[in-house]
Amino acid sequence: MSFDAIVVGARVAGSPTAMLLARAGHRVLLLDRATFPSDVISTHLIHVPGMAYLRRWGLHDAVASAGAPPHERFTMDFGPFAISAPPPAVDGAAHPYCVRRTVLDSILLDAARSAGVTVREGVTVTELVVEDGRVVGVRGDGFEEYARIVIGADGLRSTVAAAVGATRYTETPALTACYYAYYRGVEPREGAEIYQLGDRAVVLFPTNDDETCVFVACPIAQFHEFRTDVEANYAEALSRVPPVATRIAAATRSGRMHATADVPNFFRQSAGPGWALVGDAGYHKDPVMAAGITDAFVCASLLADAVHSGLSAGGDLDAAVAAYVEERDRRFLPALQLTCQLASMEPPTPEMAALFATIAASPAESTRFFGVLQGSTPIPEYFAPDNLGRIMSGAQG
Repeated sequence: MSFDAIVVGARVAGSPTAMLLARAGHRVLLLDRATFPSDVISTHLIHVPGMAYLRRWGLHDAVASAGAPPHERFTMDFGPFAISAPPPAVDGAAHPYCVRRTVLDSILLDAARSAGVTVREGVTVTELVVEDGRVVGVRGDGFEEYARIVIGADGLRSTVAAAVGATRYTETPALTACYYAYYRGVEPREGAEIYQLGDRAVVLFPTNDDETCVFVACPIAQFHEFRTDVEANYAEALSRVPPVATRIAAATRSGRMHATADVPNFFRQSAGPGWALVGDAGYHKDPVMAAGITDAFVCASLLADAVHSGLSAGGDLDAAVAAYVEERDRRFLPALQLTCQLASMEPPTPEMAALFATIAASPAESTRFFGVLQGSTPIPEYFAPDNLGRIMSGAQG
C-alpha cells in the first residue's frame, strides 16, 4: 500500500482527519477537486466546542486571529422575549467565531500539510478500487492510489458514499430553504443574532473583513414561492425586524446571494470493508443550529482515533471504524432530532413558550441553554423532566 489512509475531501472534516492521522504517524493522502482558497455554502459558525478542538490541535489562535470578531454572546429573539447570554466556555475556549470558509478551510489544509499529509488539490476521484469486496484505493483522471482505508469527507453528494452504496437512515427530508448574503458596514452588536419569526428566521453572523452574513430561512413548502422573487422576499423577511432592516439598509452588500434548499437530515451508513465516511458525507442536517463545522471536528477526532487504533499492531480496522459510527450516532441522535424540531418552524407549544420565557429571564439559565445549542450541554440532560422542573420553578442553580 502506498498510504495508510486516503481522505477524499479537504474541508472541515477531511483536513482535520488527515492531520490527526498524520500526527499519529500514518502515511496519509488528502485529495480535493477544489483548489484553495475556495468557498462553499456554509453558515461559517464555529461554536465554542469547535474552538476547543482547534485549541487542542494548536490551531485556535490562527483561526481566532484570521479577521473574524469573537461572538461575545448569542441573542435568540422570539418577539415577546429574547434569550441573550454568552455561551458557556469549554476547555479554555470562550467565544464562537464565524469564519469565512475561504479562510478556515485554508488554515486546516495548511495544518494537514504541516503534519506531513500528502495533499493534492484540483483532482477528482471518479471511482474506488475494490478487491475481493474490500475498498483498497481510489482512481481518478490519470492517477490510481492505494491505502488500507479510504475515507470519504466529500460532503452531502459524496462520491465515496455513492460508490459503496451507503444508505441513509433516521432520515427527514429538507425542512427549510436558506438564503444568505454578506454586507459590509452593518452596525455591530455583541455577537450572533437569531430572530424567530414564525415562517421566517433571520440570522446575523459577524464574519471576516467587517462583513456580516445575513441569513434568511423559510419552510421548504414555501421555497418555490420564495424564489419567484428572492430579493423582495428576502427584504420582506428583514422588514419584520425593523431595527435589523435599518442596519442592513445602511450597509453595502458584498457579492451575490447564496441559496440552497438541499438540506436533508440523515445519518448515512458510514463504515465498511476498507472505507469510512466523515462530516456531511455521513451525517447531514439543517443549518438551523449552525453546528456543521463543530460536528465535523468532533467526528474527525472520533474517526481519527478509531482508524489509528485499527491501523496499530493487533488492531481490527473494520471493528474500530464500526465502533466510531456507533459512537457518532449515539452522540448526535438527540441533536439530529432537535434540529428537525427547530427546522420545522412550527410555533412553540404554550408549554415550550413558557419554558423559553423563563430561560430568558435568567442570565445563568440562558447561558446553559446556549450550551445545548452549541453541543456542550447534553440535550437529554437539559430537557430531562427534573431539569425542566428546576427551570420552571425559578431555580438559578
